[in-house]
Formats: sequence, structure tokens, C-alpha cells
Amino acid sequence: MRALLVAGVVALALIVLAPASAAKKGGCPAAWSAGWQKLANKVDAPVYCPTWMPNPLDAKIGGQYQDIYSVGKDRSFLVSFLEHGDLGSGDVHVNFRGYPGRTAIPNCPAPVGKGKVPCFSEPVGHMSSKGIHATVYQVNQGADQWHIALAWHFNRSLYVVSEHVIAPYRFTTQIKRNLARLLTALVLVKPAG
Repeated sequence: MRALLVAGVVALALIVLAPASAAKKGGCPAAWSAGWQKLANKVDAPVYCPTWMPNPLDAKIGGQYQDIYSVGKDRSFLVSFLEHGDLGSGDVHVNFRGYPGRTAIPNCPAPVGKGKVPCFSEPVGHMSSKGIHATVYQVNQGADQWHIALAWHFNRSLYVVSEHVIAPYRFTTQIKRNLARLLTALVLVKPAG
């Protein structure tokens, strides 16, 4: 009887001490899921929630690292997470974008002069994980300027995740590993109802 009671107390302690951001089996981490579900419902389209983020970021929409939360009239969205590095470590900045119902790369204002240019350009390779086949773009505009971006299609829509390249990180090392890990860590959140 005493062994059963001790086992019960230990099991309860493990449940209480489990990390708040622990993912539902195969799903968005519990601490982040409400924000990503709300976004999917708002744009009436699937969105990708990451189960991992580069240190020190988390992907809690409305949390301390959220930088931008924007949903356009066309249901396109940008969710950005940012931490300014202390002691010269540089920024850690990750963007998530979606263009429900559109597969074409959108245009952005040209960085110099007038006119428009593709928001994502100069493909330099591909990355694949869990059924996502992404193109790697190295020249990007708008909030993704100075980022390396991964873009892919799902359900007749374009999705993009990007990370800022800034010292001490370089594309060939940490950023490339981070993007590969982010791609592997994405889980689909479908709109409710």
C-alpha cells in the first residue's frame, strides 16, 4: 500500500514538474498552441507552429519575444520573434509567413529606387523534412531583409520561415542548422471548425 502511495505521489510530481511548453504528442507546444490556433482560425487556413526555436526565443504569440503580429485583409500573415543580443552576440530574429490561397511569391517595394521586386529571390538550394520541400532564398525584402528564407507550398498556399543572418552567425553554419531544425520542428495547426 505504501509503495502504491509513493508511486502515485511521484507520478503526480512528474506531471506537475513537466515543462509548460511540452508539446502535445506530435503537436504545437502547450504554452504556444492557443496563439497559433487563434491565428489559424483568424486566417481560416492551416499555419505552421514550431516545436523548437533558436535560443533564447520561444514561439509564444503575445509572449515576450513576439516582435510583429500582422494579418492582412487578404489573410496573409507575418508573425515575428526577436531578441536583441547582449554583449555583442547579435540579434536572434525569426519570421513566419503565410499567404493563404496564393502560391506565387509576392512583390515588395524595391530597396533602391521605385518599383517592385520579388520578396524572396536568389534561390540557393533546397531543404526537406516531414513532407515539406522548401526552397532556400538568400535575397529577401521587407521584414525578411538580411534573412535566409525557406519557402514551400501546402494546400494551394505559400509558407515561409526565415532567420536573420547577423554576426556571430553565418548562413553556412548556425543559420543553416537552425533553419534545418526549424523545418523539422514544424507542426501543422488547422483552423477549428
